Amino acid sequence: MRIAFLGTGRMGTELALHLLPRHQLTVWNRTTERTARLAEAGAAVARTAAAAVEGAELVITSLFGPPAVRETVLEPGLIPADVPWVDTTTVSPADAEEFAAAVPTYVAVPVVGSLGPARSGALGVYVGTPDEALRAQVLELVAPWADPERLRGVDSARRAAVGKLLANLALAVSAQGLREALALAEATGVCAEDALEMLGGTGLAFLAGMKGPFVRGERSTEGGDFTADAIAKDARLMIDTVQDGERPGADLPALRGALASLDAEIAAGRGEDDFSTILLPGAERTGG
Repeated sequence: MRIAFLGTGRMGTELALHLLPRHQLTVWNRTTERTARLAEAGAAVARTAAAAVEGAELVITSLFGPPAVRETVLEPGLIPADVPWVDTTTVSPADAEEFAAAVPTYVAVPVVGSLGPARSGALGVYVGTPDEALRAQVLELVAPWADPERLRGVDSARRAAVGKLLANLALAVSAQGLREALALAEATGVCAEDALEMLGGTGLAFLAGMKGPFVRGERSTEGGDFTADAIAKDARLMIDTVQDGERPGADLPALRGALASLDAEIAAGRGEDDFSTILLPGAERTGG
């Protein structure tokens, strides 16, 4: 299949690499240098998004949030008639409904996980569209990205968007919980290594295991798997979704706490660091 792949950042590049052995890819990114790995792997590189889409049988987007989707795809009317549009961008349920109304072939395909699972083809992946035939086609296409037990077809773009936001809410709130657990441990004279071990039998065990290498200094937060900028952007989508929802006065106070921690790191110049930067004492942080 001839596929146009728009958006070759950290995650987009990993997703596109899985498709190259099976499909003919033309890739585009606003910063051309970020297409280099894919060009070396055999993808064609287009100078513009419109050029990438020309002649494509399917378009995939992996962009940084809803505004980028509107600017790149909707405003120029980029998707040709009857060409499926597979959007892996994290968007709100309202955004997903808007995009599906504008382009009938829109399929929301948010991915759940970071760069490690992306490289190994073990992401969670939602495929959301009411078109059953199109859903089946896209499920087959994106299977190389996914843990088979976490590849889920759902009946709307909105539902796929909700699934992704729920996953990232759990991640952000757990990170804030781990931050506070480490602060409590430090206040009682327990070192971070011992605290991580103690958390092994708790609800924070998964995140403590995943982010333990950053806390122990075995990995730098520079060039990390999931940036503070990215998860903060997703947290704002969640808060806006609740505020605009059907339950008056609803809020997400735990998520707001996580966002405050993330925003402090971003303000200090660490937005491009892995979001585990919120877990580190100031002297141990990198990249800022």
